[in-house]
Order: sequence, then structure tokens, then C-alpha cells
Amino acid sequence: MQKANCKQRVLKDYVKYQKSGAQMNIICSPDANDMMKWEAVILGPEDTDWQGGIFKLMITFGNDYPTAPPKVRFLTKMFHPNIYLNGEICLDILQNNWTPTYTAVEALLSIQSLLDDPNCKSPANPEAS
Repeated sequence: MQKANCKQRVLKDYVKYQKSGAQMNIICSPDANDMMKWEAVILGPEDTDWQGGIFKLMITFGNDYPTAPPKVRFLTKMFHPNIYLNGEICLDILQNNWTPTYTAVEALLSIQSLLDDPNCKSPANPEAS
């Protein structure tokens, strides 16, 4: 039953994205064969060093979503204090501060914001920090 509820929530998140996501410089779509995996693109925020950048990510929803956060990682190679070399992201809402009220798109917005506002006190990539 949990898996069915999870899929319903993922679908609900996607419908919500379709209504407002493009306005936020975020593009995402489910994998053609698996609704629980999304490919996403975030555009670098305007008036930042990241402006003009096009960054690809993969979102994977577990059967415990939305109780637990989705797993999100960059497919685009990134040099950033809060992004590990394998593309995983060190961000509080993708870890300890996740709540079921967040959506996948809100997670992407937080990642987009993180690009220009890194947390250098907790670096995933000390060299970039």
C-alpha cells in the first residue's frame, strides 16, 4: 500500500510542477519507464556566477516518499562546496530537515538557491570550499 501512496504523491508533485515549474527555471520529467525517477534541469540563477549554466540532475523517489526525501544528485560535473564529487548534494532539506510538506520541485528550488549561497561550514567538497 505504501508504494501506491508514494506513486500517487509523486504524480501529484509532477502535476503541481507542470502548473508552475517552468516559471522557476526548472525543467523536469519522469523517466518514460519509471515514474519514480525524474530527470531534471535547473538553470543557473540570474545575477550570479552560475547564470547561463544548465545543470542536469537525477531525482529518485523511494517507497517511503514523501515521509523521506527523494535522492537527488547532479549528473553535470560540479565544483561547489556542497556537492560531492559523485554529484550527491549536502543540503539540509534533503537530509535532516525534510518534511512531507516539501515537494520535489521545492527541493530543486533549494538546490538552485544553494548554488549561489553555499554552506561553507559544512563542505562536501573541501577543495571547492
